[in-house]
Amino acid sequence: MTGWQRLRAADERWTHRLCIAENPGLLRAAAMFMAHSGDSWFWGIGLAVVWRWGGPGWQRWALTLFTAILGAGLIVMMLKFAIRRQRPAGDWGGFYRRTDPHSFPSGHAARAALLLGLALWLGPDWFRLAMLIYSPLMALARISMGVHFLSDVVAGYALGLLLAASSRWWLSSIGWLPALSAG
Repeated sequence: MTGWQRLRAADERWTHRLCIAENPGLLRAAAMFMAHSGDSWFWGIGLAVVWRWGGPGWQRWALTLFTAILGAGLIVMMLKFAIRRQRPAGDWGGFYRRTDPHSFPSGHAARAALLLGLALWLGPDWFRLAMLIYSPLMALARISMGVHFLSDVVAGYALGLLLAASSRWWLSSIGWLPALSAG
């Protein structure tokens, strides 16, 4: 067995161990909620609400996060269609399986890490704290519900953190800093 084959076998083994999609109960219900909570439409609606009813600082903050999510989504989709790794076998997540059959990298994990990275930079404090807790749990829920391999989530998370750092560098260089106290 080659090194690549051993790595892939370990990925599949750990993914299987972390998957609880077929186990009824409270933990599965929580994982289902967390797995869905990372959907881009959910974040889009939330940020649209902040933009619509927030002051100028909050509008700039929402626009920054929304644009970053959109950009990350485009990058993830290009990678998914270039790599074309199939999702793990399973029944849960039929919508994801039909609309996006490719799993690598995880777009939800990339979005979770992107939001965490931007939260650490842009705040506010309550959002930083919420994202420190939420971000890794939501990414883990994608494995727990069987729609991603562990490596999909690790790669997506790393990509999201890289995009957050790149966004911070670029937005700082052009002077685009949301001033939340102004809103």
